Amino acid sequence: MNATANQDINDIHWILGLLQNFEAGLIVIDRDNTICLWNDFMENHSGIAASKATNQKLFSLFPELPEHWLTKKMQGVLLLNNTAYISWEQKPYLFQFKSHRPITGSAPYMYQNVTLIPLSSPTGQVDHIGMLIYDVTDNAVAQQALQAANKRLQSLSRVDGLTGLYNRAYWQECLKKEFARFGRLQAASSLIILDIDHFKRVNDTYGHQAGDIVIQTIANILQQQARKTDFVGRYGGEEYGAILVGTHGANAMIFAERLRSAVEASVIDYGDHQLSVTISIGLSEIRLDQSTETQWLEEADQALYKSKQNGRNQVTLFQRDQ
Repeated sequence: MNATANQDINDIHWILGLLQNFEAGLIVIDRDNTICLWNDFMENHSGIAASKATNQKLFSLFPELPEHWLTKKMQGVLLLNNTAYISWEQKPYLFQFKSHRPITGSAPYMYQNVTLIPLSSPTGQVDHIGMLIYDVTDNAVAQQALQAANKRLQSLSRVDGLTGLYNRAYWQECLKKEFARFGRLQAASSLIILDIDHFKRVNDTYGHQAGDIVIQTIANILQQQARKTDFVGRYGGEEYGAILVGTHGANAMIFAERLRSAVEASVIDYGDHQLSVTISIGLSEIRLDQSTETQWLEEADQALYKSKQNGRNQVTLFQRDQ
């Protein structure tokens, strides 16, 4: 055997060694989805030896694979002679391998990026596909943790810490957006402002901790009564606001009266004491002659003042002649 032939054999041996020890999964399949090459990474993570995997049909060996979806991907690679990519954001994993990452041991499965590469024969015919499977668990889990942290921060910037309702700043932003939406669509909405009657007495008699429990209880009742499409916030202290989207004044009055009755009927346990409170409510229906969202808010506030002036524990709808 001449020196060139020996060098060719050595080259092939080295290449096969690199492929087998490659720090990623490597599979080669033909047009019939028959496995032609199966490296050590695939052996180690699947538990299936190369001798068992080679010459097997990919989808028979792994029936849990998304056959229809993956087949379309592979057909595109063969037809167009183009590389295709599958990121973990599209599908967390293609092969359901357990994760053995020391840093991200909490991940139940290995997150994977997958590359599908068209492989040409010496004649130029594309009749095989190389599949590269990369373990990206550490990166994926870190990215998810960052996204979750950002979501928590965003939530904290919007939510009142005591009640879980929207805080004043974000609620007022919702008010502004709803007023702008009305300017475009003239869609009905009503605004409610309410506060707890004689709240100072609760703090003076039972202390601020009791006051906090009362504030939380009213917030819970308000959330229970409101719809998911409504915007409910703590406006300040013992005062709350609710934007009832798509609701005319007459229906908003029904909502407000139901809310008032629910609060009046509630009993709040605090130590050995049972506390009862009432609320006063003012509301305003959005109209074309309101110049700003501030006017809309001021009208609801004026209606609240009327409720208090007339004896509290009642609902008042703003009228332009009041």
